[in-house]
Order: sequence, then structure tokens, then C-alpha cells
Amino acid sequence: MAVSAGSPRLGVRLLGRPEVLTGGVPRPLPASRKAVMVLAYLAVASRPVARSQLCDLLWDGPNDPRGELRWCLTKLRRLLSSGDADPIEAKADHVALALGNADVDVWALQAATRDGLARLGVADLEDLAARFPGPFLDGVQADRAPAFETWLSGQRRSFRSLHLDVVGRLCEAHPAGTPGRLRALEVRAGLMPEDTPAHLALLEELALHGDLAGAEAHLAATAKVYAAEGLDSAPLRSAWRALRATPRVQPSPALTVPLARAADPLARAGGARRRPRVAIMPPTAQTDATGLADAVAHDVIGRLARLRSLAVIAWGSVSALARRGLSPEEAATALSADYLAGFSTRSFSGRTRLDVDLVDAATRTLLWSETFDLVREQGLLLLEEVGSAVVASLSHAVELAERDRALVKPAGSLTAWEAYHRGLWHMYQFTVAENGLALAEFQEAARLDPTFARAHAGISFTHWQNAFQRWGDPVQETAAAYAAASRSLLVDDLDPLAHWSMGRALWLKGSHGESLAELRRAIDISPSLSLAHYAIAFVQSQSGDPVEAIRAAEQARQLSPFDPLLFGTYGALAMAHARLEQFAQAAEWALLAVAQPNAHRLIVAIAAHCLALAGRLEDAAPLAVRLRAGTPPYLTSDFLAAFHFAPEGRQLFQHAGRRLGLA
Repeated sequence: MAVSAGSPRLGVRLLGRPEVLTGGVPRPLPASRKAVMVLAYLAVASRPVARSQLCDLLWDGPNDPRGELRWCLTKLRRLLSSGDADPIEAKADHVALALGNADVDVWALQAATRDGLARLGVADLEDLAARFPGPFLDGVQADRAPAFETWLSGQRRSFRSLHLDVVGRLCEAHPAGTPGRLRALEVRAGLMPEDTPAHLALLEELALHGDLAGAEAHLAATAKVYAAEGLDSAPLRSAWRALRATPRVQPSPALTVPLARAADPLARAGGARRRPRVAIMPPTAQTDATGLADAVAHDVIGRLARLRSLAVIAWGSVSALARRGLSPEEAATALSADYLAGFSTRSFSGRTRLDVDLVDAATRTLLWSETFDLVREQGLLLLEEVGSAVVASLSHAVELAERDRALVKPAGSLTAWEAYHRGLWHMYQFTVAENGLALAEFQEAARLDPTFARAHAGISFTHWQNAFQRWGDPVQETAAAYAAASRSLLVDDLDPLAHWSMGRALWLKGSHGESLAELRRAIDISPSLSLAHYAIAFVQSQSGDPVEAIRAAEQARQLSPFDPLLFGTYGALAMAHARLEQFAQAAEWALLAVAQPNAHRLIVAIAAHCLALAGRLEDAAPLAVRLRAGTPPYLTSDFLAAFHFAPEGRQLFQHAGRRLGLA
């Protein structure tokens, strides 16, 4: 332990001005900004980090970056030392913080996020809110370190979003007319200076406290901010006049409910990107009295929030609307929701049936609907299976709707979010030309918003395809895929797609163990991410555990039965069964893979070889003809060069290739 039992507790503060304290007394920080930057990166990473990664992140071409890193680590050892143990853990080529029971503010926030803010009481939320005295690494400038500057921008945005979430939950927890709610609304308005609903809620709360002079002063100050930004403050003034004219000011659902959940900081009109807002409505017509539907709904909210691709409106806000009897249309307006997910339950024969549907709030059209049978005895297993299935289906339906909206917009008017979704559409066509178009869209998304982690993940995926399909130089494309995945992680280490893209890039580099670790990290963050389950199946089907590959592929199929990468899931199942010498099953899965409309040449190769292994040469012959018809002909050697089979797998498929005449 770096902190002995009798020592004053070490504290590390990275929100606001960086500080290191012993027993509440600040210690002098090193004069070098780079040492503080290394401390911040190691603290947020919460895991061993490669020295080479730190060098690339912080030094833009010095003569001896590793020497400078050693100097920074020496300074940090002196700064953080509180006992006999080394506060910097160095193993092989990796370093990490070893601070024992130190009070590190970002660790406390990460733990609260991991466990779920919805479980916290008011006192714990107030404690978390107090940990935000200012922006992350306030005052730190990353001159001549563009990679760190990108990471720092992403972290500041992420922590600001978390601050808004905590404050929003405090607005929800404190009753109207109480000092706690007033404090929370003041903080919220300060964090969102251009958000009209935030100011309306604060004005209303000030009126409830009888502070009309304070409300007028806040309105005047806000109007000046709006004018400086070219915004119209007339709606705000009009709403305030309506409040002043009310004989007795009472909390207004239309004004207070949207403020119960922190709005997405990226949702402001004109912003670089905007995550869609989804409201999970409370179950209706619940006659089973088991509470299972409520449990599933709560679980779905938590799981959706962890995807980081959606802004999920808090349960308290939605429940408040339900209690007031608002219609779904009124709820969508009050919550500024883009999509409403409705839950309803029916009971019969001792069972409960849960119906879930997703509605586009703007068009009132039904986008997706599904029915699930709930059995109380299943307990946590029910939440795991049904919750994961609902989340995977809902998120996929939203992705499709967002993609369709982006496809019909003129290219020059796209936000980063829309450009990203256009890129996804092109990417899933799996042709050379479409992959190039996808890359251009992802690059545009990253240009519009350099801190958009998924844009960088998309760039990585297109380079991955170029390397895997041999559409470009494999060495250069692998390096580009890895670099883009690294940028995605730098921007948002909690985005599961960032870890997914890194896991796939590491597979290209031949680092299978590290690849699996990143893919499992993606699942730890978001258990409903079918792409990560499929990627594990892909890796394990070739040179790892084929049994685990089958389990992972089945999980991916259950989570996303209509996934655009379904051919890959079937292909992984075929390769895993072939390695287990279950050739009949391998052939059946291979045929399903090649039957998918967007199956590419490598899937044809999997099918041909698996059919040959099963002795179905007549079925394999047309596929072999398709492979030989290419320019140049596609042979078993090309197939084996693309995949990373263990020696026994290579021998197996070489034998199949000879039977096909492709050796």
C-alpha cells in the first residue's frame, strides 16, 4: 500500500485546479505541466498504460521522450509518496498509479458511474456534486501535445456531462421550493448558459422562494448572454411574464420536468453533434403486481445510458409525467425527447407478458415492437436476458432511424452525428467503393467534432476492412486502424465502441490476448453491445477457444438477430465448429453466412472451405468457381493470409483447399 494506516490520507484533485493534498494540506506541484498531465492520464485510465502510449500522447517529437517520461515519473513519485511503497507501479513496459486508499476525485466519480447514479441518495449526490469545483484540469494547456489536447477536450466534455447528470438528479431529488433544489438549478443554469429550459426552471424556483428581484436580475443577465451569442431571449421573457401574471406561482410540469435530467451538452442547436434523447416510459396496465416490468424498465435505462450513443432521460422525470397523466405526445414535448419507448404488461396463467415499442416522437410512427414473457423465478437472469435484448433492439432501432434521417439530408448541412450515421450506411455495404465513402463521412464527422469517439472508431473500422480484405496495403492500413482506434480511446475511454475498435485493430497486429482484453472491456462497459460479442467470436474462432467462440456468437445473435454483420457471426460459428471437427454444423452455418445480402468474398471462402470439409463438394463447387473467377483468382493461400488460424486450423483448411482445387 502506498498509504500506511497511520498516515494522513492522500488526496488527488483533478477537477478544477489540480491539487495533491495530505490531510487536506496542499503539496507543491512540480513546475512541469507534463508531470501533472501524466498524473491525470494515469488516474483516468485506472489501469497500466504503456510507456510508448504516454510518449506518443505527450511529446510531439522530442529527442528523448522516454527520458522525459522517466523524469516526470520521478517527480510524481516524490509528489505522491506517503509511505514506504512506490506510488508508481512499473511492470515491464507499463506504468500505473498505486495509491492504495487515496481519495482521488476521478476514481470516486468513475465508481459512482459504474455502480449507477440512480442508486445514490441525496447525500451521496451532494457529495459528488461538491467534487466539481471547475472543469477537468482547469488551467492546464497542452501546448505542443495535440494528442493530449484531443484527449483533454474529450475528458472535459465527459466530466461536464457527468456533472450535469448529478445536478439534474439533485433537481429531481429535492422538492420544489426547497433550498437544495434552488442550489441545484443555479448550478445547472451556470453550466448551460444558453439553455432556455434551464433558465425557466430557475426563474420559476426563484419565484417560489419569493425572490422576484433575484429572478429579474437573473433574467437580465441571461438576456445579455443571449444577445452576445446572437440568441433570441424573447421566449424566455415571455414565459417569465406569464409566470409573474399567475396569481400564485406553482411548479409547472411543462417547465420543471425537462430539468429533472441533465440535458445532453451536445444537444444544443448548432452543436457539432447531438445524441438522440430517449425516454423510457413507466409500464402501463400493470396488473401482475410483481414489479418485474418496473425492474426491467429501470435496468434498460441503466444499460442504454452505458452505450453512450444515446441521451436517456431520467426515470424520475418520466415518472413525474406519468403521475400527471400526460399523453405520450405531451410527454415527448415536455421531455424534449426524440424517441419514446413504451412498456405495457399483461398477466395470464401466472405469467406476465411485457410489450415494448419504440415511437418516433416527431412523426408518431412505430419504429419497433417486441413481446417478452417474464417469469419472476428467473430473478437476475430475467434482467440479464430480457434487459439485454430490449436494449440491443432499442438501440439498433434508434441507429436505423438516425441513419435514415441523415441519408436524406444535404451533405453540406450534416452535423458530426449525422455524418457518422451516413458513414455507417456506406460501411455496411462491404465494397471497396462504399468503404471509401464511409471513410470520407467518418473523417468529416471527426473534422466537425474531433472529440467524437465514434467517428474515430468508424475511421478505424474502414482501415480495418482495407487491411482485412486486402483493399489496400495491409501494413499501412493496420497502422491506420490502430492509430484511429487509439484516438477514439483518447477521446472517450468509456465508450464501448472505442474499446471494440481497439480490440479489432490489435487483432490485425497479431496481439490476440490484448485484443480479447479490449473486447471484454467493451462488454464490461456495455453488456448489450452485440458487436463486441461477435468480435470475440471472430477472434476465438480462429486461434483461441472455439467453444467460447460459439457461446459469444450465440450471444451476438440473440442480442441483434438482424445485425448488418450477421454474416460474420455465422462465419465465426462455421470456423469454430470446423476447428471442433463438427463439419456438418460448420457447413450449415457457412451456408447461412454466404446467404446474407452483404456477404463479401471472405465469407464465400469460409463457406466453400467448410462445405469441402463436410464432404459437400457439389455445394462447394459453385462457390469455388466464384473465388477462381476473381482477378487474380482467390486461393486458399489468400484465405489463410487474411485469417489468423492456429496451426491445426491452417492444416484443416489447407486440406479443404486442395479438395476444392484452390490450393
